[in-house]
Amino acid sequence: MNKSLIVFFIAISFPFYAQVKVKDTITRRANIGYEQKANTVTYKAETPPLIPIAGAPKPSYSYLWELGDGQYSKEAEPKHVYKNKGTYTARLTVTNNYDNGKPPATRPKKVVVNDIEDPNYKDIASIADQNGLSIFKNCDPIPDQEMQVVVSYANLENYVTNGKLYLFFNEKQFKNNNFELQEVRPYAGERSVKENNIVSADDFDNSNRYLASTETLALSKKYLETTDETDLDSTLLAAKNSYAAVSILEIDDHNPGETRNVFYTFKTTPEMLKDTSATITMRSIYVPNRSFKNHKIKNLEMEIVTSHDPNKMGSNGSFMNYRLVRFKRVKFKTSFQNNGEGPARKIQLETDIPDMFDKTSLKIESMYPECPICPKGEVATTSCLDVIERETQIFFVFRNIYLPGSNQKNVKEIDSTKGFVKYSMKFNEDFHKIKTKSRTAIIFDKNEPIITNYATTRFTPGISIGAKAGYNFYTNLDHSKSYFIGATISPFKSYRYYGQAEFLNSFTSYNGASTVVDQINQSTGVVNLNRITTTVENKNINWEIPVLFRYNLSTYFGVGAGFQVNMNISEEETQNIKTEVYEGTTDKFLLRTEYSSITTKNTSPELKSGLLLDFTAGFARIGPSLGARYVFNFDNDFNYIQLYAIWKF
Repeated sequence: MNKSLIVFFIAISFPFYAQVKVKDTITRRANIGYEQKANTVTYKAETPPLIPIAGAPKPSYSYLWELGDGQYSKEAEPKHVYKNKGTYTARLTVTNNYDNGKPPATRPKKVVVNDIEDPNYKDIASIADQNGLSIFKNCDPIPDQEMQVVVSYANLENYVTNGKLYLFFNEKQFKNNNFELQEVRPYAGERSVKENNIVSADDFDNSNRYLASTETLALSKKYLETTDETDLDSTLLAAKNSYAAVSILEIDDHNPGETRNVFYTFKTTPEMLKDTSATITMRSIYVPNRSFKNHKIKNLEMEIVTSHDPNKMGSNGSFMNYRLVRFKRVKFKTSFQNNGEGPARKIQLETDIPDMFDKTSLKIESMYPECPICPKGEVATTSCLDVIERETQIFFVFRNIYLPGSNQKNVKEIDSTKGFVKYSMKFNEDFHKIKTKSRTAIIFDKNEPIITNYATTRFTPGISIGAKAGYNFYTNLDHSKSYFIGATISPFKSYRYYGQAEFLNSFTSYNGASTVVDQINQSTGVVNLNRITTTVENKNINWEIPVLFRYNLSTYFGVGAGFQVNMNISEEETQNIKTEVYEGTTDKFLLRTEYSSITTKNTSPELKSGLLLDFTAGFARIGPSLGARYVFNFDNDFNYIQLYAIWKF
């Protein structure tokens, strides 16, 4: 081969190879180390270096230790006293905060306890203050990563119980599953049972089972905190209506006052909704006694994130039905963490408020550090939350508080360095169906602001059905008459751009070309002039299927363009023949006039296609409007102007 050709091919190939991104196959690992003295074990994680993110706070690790006997710790170096001899499997999950890499992978470590020297065993911390049921996660979910969920439950009765524990996940409102359950690790002999045993004759009465009502379905949106409930059938039905998957454990020999922990490992799916402010939930239901219907409910709320940044903003308004949200309160949550070496006394959250929300409807749902609202017009001298409204923002200011820093000396509990504000708002009187974005600048004391991710609200497309009727003007056809009725389908009340499809049934009639033929008739020996005039009438029934792309110029005017197919499903042609008989060879003396007609029908569909331009005036997004359309058929004789009225519901 010619050398110049070889050089040419190498030169043009190089950019393509250069653009191939090499996948990083190096796995970051964190190793479990420990020091042991009889039944006392001090754990320590050997972690890889953190990779700072430009402009972000100092990166750090947070930890969840599963100690192999049903207990856990969030400390970096926990010291644990085991109660009994045996072999214990310790597990560690490390979360990298403000780090540019993936979370380090870990491997379980076995610890063998042969001697009991330290009797100071501390039992699992009681959760009586949480009404006997709690649920937490080690981190917010990132698509295609692993996460841990811990459900704790306590027997608050004064007798030994045999109960059930449910964990529902994968909300049905999302198209794809968000989680795959990898493993369930109980430590008190809990047994897994199948999903079809959610409600069985052995467990519950047959009376009033599965009463599907609006109240029942509303339960799926009710539970945000631990509650005591008695209608277990309705609770389980509501959970099954809301979630696609469930893990169920049967519990035996649960002693009074005893708290137990169950550890769940989930793998988030690559198809997980990649909206970095969407709020998703899991729901835990604890039935203390399988013979009764009393139960407790707790939801775990999570924001989908792209990195483990404690300072973030989320919203539950990711997929709202525009028809139903006028009186809905959309909830937002801004979370923050003090990563400093000392406590923060003032924290200011400067939050953007999109125009579509009514700032006067602001309601503080909860906060941490928990404190009262600051009195208006007074200088705050005690701990309080000051709420200040600006034109496009709301400032949430924690005053006179104490929030420890994660790098502060003697601070071991990382959760104590975190806080949040959860608030809700209604929509304005007039708001459009558009996506909103808002974020928060978080300022600790006098430090530089930390900017959160964007919290988004968006609406599901919805469906709008329309009724349409009008008249077609065929400018190139003689004596044409054409009217139609039909239906349209489009997204509900789109703000600007949207697609629309229509089905129209039109009835059209027009005259074809007329012909006049003179004939001399001498068949009977008498000479006559026969003048034969033929006129053609056409009657068609058409199906018109336009598909167009529309744009709303404003609330009252819209334009569109698209493609259309016409199909003649019925075509009838009538030839009307008039024969005039004259004496002789001229038309001076009319003897008689004869009439006849011939009708033919063509049932073979005939297709026409073309382009269209469209304009509407009225209520462009929903309701009645008038429109004009020009259809340019590729068969030029059938170009036409369409005038119509439409009502979209």
